[in-house]
Parts: sequence; C-alpha cells; structure tokens
Amino acid sequence: MSYSSLDIPASGAQPFTDYTRWRLRCSDDGRHIWHYLHTDEECKDWPQSDIDKYWLGLPLSTPALPTPKDALGAARNGYTFYKRLQDADGHWPGEYGGPMFLLPGLVIGSYITGMGFTHEERLEMIRYLINLAHPDDGGWGLHIEGESTAFGTALNYCVMRILGVSPEHPTLVKARATLHKLGGATGVPSWGKFWLAVLNVYDWDGNNPIPPELWLFPDFVPFHPHKWWIHTRTVYIPMAYLYALRFKMEENDLILSLRQELYPTDYYKIDWPAQRNNVCPVDLYCPHSRLFDAAYSILSVYEACAVPPLRRLAMQKCYQLIVQEDENTGYQTLGPVSKMMNLVVRWLVDGPESDAYKRHRETRADFLWIGGEGMRMCGTNGSQLWDIAFITQALVETGLGHEEENKESLIRALGWLDQCQIQQNPKHFEVSYRHATKGAWPFSTRTQGYTVSDCTGEGLKAVLYIQEHLDFAPKLVSEKRMCDSVDLLLGMQNANGGFASYELIRGPSWLEMLNPAEVFGDIMIEHSYPECTTSVITALSIFRKHYPQYRSADIQRVIDRAVDYLHRAQTPEGGWIGSWGICFTYAAQFACESLALVGETYETSLYARKACELLLRHQRADGGWGESYKSCETSTWVEHERTQTIQTCWATMALIYARYPKADPIERAVRLVMSRQHPDGSWPQEAMEGIFNKSVTIAYPNFKFSFTIWMLGRAHRYLAELKIQKT
Repeated sequence: MSYSSLDIPASGAQPFTDYTRWRLRCSDDGRHIWHYLHTDEECKDWPQSDIDKYWLGLPLSTPALPTPKDALGAARNGYTFYKRLQDADGHWPGEYGGPMFLLPGLVIGSYITGMGFTHEERLEMIRYLINLAHPDDGGWGLHIEGESTAFGTALNYCVMRILGVSPEHPTLVKARATLHKLGGATGVPSWGKFWLAVLNVYDWDGNNPIPPELWLFPDFVPFHPHKWWIHTRTVYIPMAYLYALRFKMEENDLILSLRQELYPTDYYKIDWPAQRNNVCPVDLYCPHSRLFDAAYSILSVYEACAVPPLRRLAMQKCYQLIVQEDENTGYQTLGPVSKMMNLVVRWLVDGPESDAYKRHRETRADFLWIGGEGMRMCGTNGSQLWDIAFITQALVETGLGHEEENKESLIRALGWLDQCQIQQNPKHFEVSYRHATKGAWPFSTRTQGYTVSDCTGEGLKAVLYIQEHLDFAPKLVSEKRMCDSVDLLLGMQNANGGFASYELIRGPSWLEMLNPAEVFGDIMIEHSYPECTTSVITALSIFRKHYPQYRSADIQRVIDRAVDYLHRAQTPEGGWIGSWGICFTYAAQFACESLALVGETYETSLYARKACELLLRHQRADGGWGESYKSCETSTWVEHERTQTIQTCWATMALIYARYPKADPIERAVRLVMSRQHPDGSWPQEAMEGIFNKSVTIAYPNFKFSFTIWMLGRAHRYLAELKIQKT
C-alpha cells in the first residue's frame, strides 16, 4: 500500500490532532488501546477522563492539596493524585517507550504488508519524530536520551518518508545531512541493515548470514538457538526466515527515492558485501569478536552452497516456531520487534486475508501509546504488572493501605493481580522451547503470557501483602496458586545461585562472543541478575512467614544460595550493577531489602554496610542522588547532570532497608523529594528510569508515583524509630 503525502508544518509545537478527542480504553485483562473520536457527539458520549488528560499532557482540574506537614503527608498527597490514574479494572496504565528503533519496525512492517494506519495515528507518529529529533543535529538516537546514530537516523528517516513527509521538510533535510555525515545507511548496525533490506533500500548481500539451518541442529549442541536469550531467539527466527527467502518489497517511487536519499554515494555503485561489518563508530557498543568473524566467514561460505531441501526444511521449522509464538501469546509475541517480523512472515505465508494477519493487525494497537510528544511504539504491550506490584506494596508498607479512603482502590488492585496470574503452561510448551508459566506473573498482561522471575516475585509479594496484612481484603488468590508461584521460582535458580529473567541460563557464556547486534550487550544468553535474584529472595522470604510448612527446606536452600550469589555479585566498591533500572541506585534498593529479610543490615553485614557507604559517597549537597544511564554502559558510577527524584528514592529506600543508623542523609533526601512535589500531589517527569541490554533506556513513568510514595511513607516510619532509639 502507499500513504498519501501530508502537508506537515515545519514546527512540531502545535498538536497535529485535537488532543481533547483521544481516549484510552483498557479492557479487564489490561489491554491499552487509544481511540480518536471524530464527532462532538462521540466526545459527549465518551467524556475524557483524568487518565486520558494526564498522559496526553492536558491540564487536570486537580485542586491543590493541603501542604504536607511531614513525609507521610506528602506520600498521602501523592496517592490522592495517583488514584486518579487508576483504571476501573484496578491497574495503572502507562507508557513504556523510549527506544527509537521500535517505531521503524512498526511502520516498515506495516507498510510492506499493506497494513495501514489511521490518519490521526500517522500525524501523531510524525509529530513524535519531529519532537524527538536531536535539537543539535536533527538526527535520532538508539533511545530518546542518546546522541544521534546512523541506526536511529536512517530508520526514522524512512518512517517519516513512508508516513508521507516530503524529503524537503526541514526536519528531514537536517536529518539527512546528519545521516550523510555519519556515512549514510551503509553504517547502520545489523538490525537496521535487516529492516532496510526488507524495505528494499539496502542489498541483502550487505548483511551477515542469518541461516535458519541452525534450528536443525540437535538440541544438545552448545550453540543451538534455543539456548540463546529468549528475546534474541524470537527476533532471529523470523529474521532467519526472511533472510533465507531474501525477501524484499517490490520497488516503487518511494523506494527508488529512498535509495538516493539514504546514501551520500551512488546506491548502485556500493560494494554491498564490504558493508556487512561496517558499523558507524557512534553506533558501535559491542564490537564483533574474532570468534564472530571466524564463524561468519564459515557461514558466508555455506551461504554460497546452501542445500535447497535443507534450507526449505529449516524455513519450515522457523515458520512453525513463529506460529507457535503467535498462538502462545495471543499474537502479542514477546516484544514489538519480533511481532512486526512475525507479521511479515505470516503475511507472506498465510496471506492478508488470513486470521493470523487480522489478529496481528488487531493486537498491533496494544503497542501504540500517545503522549504529549506524539505517538510512539512501546517496548512491550505495557508494564502493567510491574507497575501495580510496586504501588500496592508501597501502600501496605507505608500504612496508607489501611486508610479508609484507599481500601476500595486496593481491593480493585488485588482483583487485577488475581486475573493477571498465569495458571497454565503455554499451549505449545516444550516444542516451542518455552519455560513453564503455571503460577507466574508476567511483566505486562496474562495474554502476553511470559514468565518473568522478578515479576513473579513482585506479583506474589504484592498479593501476600494485600491478602495477609489488610483484614478487609478478600482472599482472591488461593494458597494453591501461591504455591504454584513458589514452585516455579524454586525451579528457576541457576547453577551460580542467581536468577535470570525469563528462564534458566541455557547456553555457555562464550556465546556472548557471537553477539551480532553491535548496539546491545549481553544478549546471547540469559544471565543471573541482582534485581531478579533479590525479588525472588524477598518473595520467598515473605511467603514462608505466612506459609511456613510449604517446602520450607527447599525455600531455605534456594535463599541461601541466592544470598551467596548476591554477596559475590557486589562490586568491590559496594554496589550492584543494575540491568533493568539505572543503575547502582536501582539495584541497591532491591539488594538491601533482600539482605534485610535474611538478617543482614548495616550493623550486622559487611555487604549491607558497603552498600550504604557507596550510596552516601554519592549523595549530593541537595540531599539527592543522580545517576546517568551511562553507568549501565560502563558498569561504573557516572553522575547525571541533575539530581533525580526516583533515584533519590531508590537510594534512600536502600538506606532504610539496611537500617542505616543516622537520620541526617534520610532527612535530607526526604526534603528534596518533598520539595519537588506539585501542590496537587504529583511529581514532574525527569530522566528515563529503565535500561535494558546495557545501552537502551526505557520509560517507567509510573515509578515517579510508586517509589516516591513508598520512600516517603517508609522514611516517616523509620525516622520515628530512630528518634525513639535516640531518646
């Protein structure tokens, strides 16, 4: 299909659509779908809610709340505001955006398969890219806080053109100049080369081999793809299928034009095989190893003489795995990159009239989110479970959950936690190389359906907190179902005592030397993570307090090994490297909480003491902490240019959990967080909160409520304890 040209204003300052006409609809299972209403009659029948207005950046008619007298009062004001953003089904919707390579897959995949967008969606995607273009050079980065890269600039340039923006629009003129300075699209990393090849604006000969035959090896082979990290293998399955087919979109006027626009040299004179390992220096985070170069030299030789029957058999295997992934996840797939690649394969094989195509089109909307800057594609279909788990724990630990005005809100939240738990294993379990899911809580929704260790831990902890600590709460999640969660977690411990994200570590560590992606780190296999490990320790520790007879010896053994891993994972300076949040402050909170639950605090444990001392060395004069995402790239503490409210809360929570004996640093942090609270109880959005694969930031905007409320309420209680001890 083709998109008509759009007359886009040079400035992105004014909305491209009327934001008062957007509405967010959430279904009971947590799906988020934005709708645009075209008539005044529709708007009258479906009034805009506070949830709609907040996420669109529109003013809310929220009154100023009484000035808080203490930290608990500030926490109470925070939840008074945050309750406005709770959906009727009990969860808190929110954005999960930030990476700048997701929207290109959405738009390119949709364009190739003839799957259109509404006029309003097109306008708001364009608006998003205009607003997110780097102010200095007009390019786009790997994520919204990163410098301009060939990857981000080339692919988002294509998005703008596909959506109907003229190459003479000032945004594209500036972006094109930046791309050419970076060497043009020949320097994009491998994932970018793949999408450009599928779009037919880059030659397949410029890609390193992605042979589907790897799936035909026996499962015990050390490099068999089922041993790779789950995100990597779900992406490379459809990649391998399309590579083997050398699929490319048919030429049209736009493609012919893009071939001229994306390169500073003549497209038809480019030496494509020479571009396979050509990666722009600014993009290159994880260079190829010698083992990679050797392995891909062998694969290149194989490609010249691939056996057709064997290739067809391998492609059929990949197709079967794609179908199973679609059916296991209700066509959500594990994430947005694999979703759009799966869509292209299902369109090719099953056709545009197939049920698979229609289901992919229906669920594509789950990944779209509109905010003040425009419409973006999120990193999954949301972070629903992750967000609800933290705010519910915060309410119980602070005592706010006992207050009359919050009871109904917590009961609704428990209802959502109840329906979100996965109560069976995947439809295609062992044949699709999936880990068990019975008893798990996912990252987002039950339909998406993937076990995540720390999400299961935090989900179980949230249910235990509500059902066991609040006498008004119904027992919606049975003891049997909680035991299912415990069984699952006990089976997820790795040989080193730690816990990975989705499943056990399956492959040898040397597979990381075959990382083909260039822009991400540690993507080839699962790894044990401090955050995942600590979430499991806390969940199991709290569970056994309430159900001491269930598998007590097994739980103790797993906790002991997990704590030993946590000790070994601590850096000499006293920190833990966070892999899912930024970075040392994030990991410290989880680590100190889990250590406290096994009796290790500042006074009793060298590990807890070193953690507190590291944090105190980095506390700023204003009382807060500020850590750059560069900490995750370098695995060393890198200061942010500004103090960050959420990181201040993480660091302070770590001190509180560790029972740091002096009040002053905690009091100073509390004053900072309270000073940044708005009169209506909310907090402003600051820097990105999350990270993945070492190099990509991602948004958790609900954190600025859950962790502020949590820290302030806990600090109020702890400071009172310290005062009593002092007297």
